[in-house]
Amino acid sequence: MPILSLAWKSLLNRRGTALLTILSIGLSVALLVGVERLRTETRASFANTISGTDLIVGARTGPVQLLLYAVFRIGHATNNISWDSYQDIAAHPRVAWAIPLSLGDSHRGYPVLGTTPAYFEHYRYGRGRALVMSEGASFSDLYDAVLGAEVAKALGYGLGDSVVIAHGASDVAFARHDDHPFRVAGILAPTGTPVDRTVHVSLGGIEAIHVGWEGGAPLPGRVVDADEARAMDLAPKAITAALVGLTSRISTFQVQRFVNDYRAEPLMAILPGVALAELWGLIAVGERALLLVSGFVVVVGLFGLLTALLTSLGERRREMAILRSVGARPGHVFSLILGEALALTLLGILVGLGLLYGALLVAQPLILSAMGIFVAVGTLSAHEMMLLALVLAAGFLVGLIPGYRAYRLSLADGLSIRV
Repeated sequence: MPILSLAWKSLLNRRGTALLTILSIGLSVALLVGVERLRTETRASFANTISGTDLIVGARTGPVQLLLYAVFRIGHATNNISWDSYQDIAAHPRVAWAIPLSLGDSHRGYPVLGTTPAYFEHYRYGRGRALVMSEGASFSDLYDAVLGAEVAKALGYGLGDSVVIAHGASDVAFARHDDHPFRVAGILAPTGTPVDRTVHVSLGGIEAIHVGWEGGAPLPGRVVDADEARAMDLAPKAITAALVGLTSRISTFQVQRFVNDYRAEPLMAILPGVALAELWGLIAVGERALLLVSGFVVVVGLFGLLTALLTSLGERRREMAILRSVGARPGHVFSLILGEALALTLLGILVGLGLLYGALLVAQPLILSAMGIFVAVGTLSAHEMMLLALVLAAGFLVGLIPGYRAYRLSLADGLSIRV
């Protein structure tokens, strides 16, 4: 205890250098733990881009490819699913609900998704969060459209505005369905998922704008106007994919086997969580690199601690000699310097945690609204505690170097100061 008290008083005597050292370690610790927490929460949000969906059904292809175009709107389907097959799967006794997805069209660079009101009822993201309308409501008319938050903000749309869909991914004049404009009926609240970048329309509306476009371009004399299309049978012949929720998780593999062995056409069903984990494994190199960089920042902060302690030794040789003259042993001098290193490291960790939690309190709503990532301001996780323990252990190891040097100097100097 006397050694710790002496170490604390010594630090107070050199408070300027000590504060800079503590701040340096604190900033590096805040960066390290902040990156770890953001990495963890980003991974959780990534894994929960789609939540509560037990199976994704599509034409037979790779699991990651099916996940990319059905959930992230990236890429294209190798084939479609016939409407009859979809209805057969939706009617399975173990299926609680099914959401048809029809992709392929676009609006000013944003993907257009044809679906049903069940999409807004059953789709979940994050930790089971439901889609919420910030304005308006879901489909009530054949030509209603519901916009994702990013689409509405970027293009300046409001309720009642007209939206013209283009055939395919290229928004060129000859591919637009100008004769079938949609009306903005609702705008979704931000989710930080691909939903924000999607224009949602009804399956019937998708069928209506494609009457006469069976060959990929308007056929002369075959195209009908919007009012004529209302009187037609607009049941889809095929869809791109389907999201499926089951009555029980126990029946997941049973229904998956039913889809994979479906005889009418080659289909496949994937578990979203498994496919997301596979996809994350492909893109997780960046997070590991970022964590490595933050680790090096901590190392730089600890080198600053080492530099400060070593630099101060030359100025404190008289202090060490006086301590020896009043009965301090070389081991006491060693413990004094090591105690200072540990105190600086521990204070740096506490300052870093304070900076981190302060930043999280300010940035949490901003991160949630901009990226849909909820960064919890909670207690430290076991992994974060381990990182902090490693930082403290590193501070201890760094303190051994100036501690040993002070030990040797105190033996050599006695009361005689060598310049």
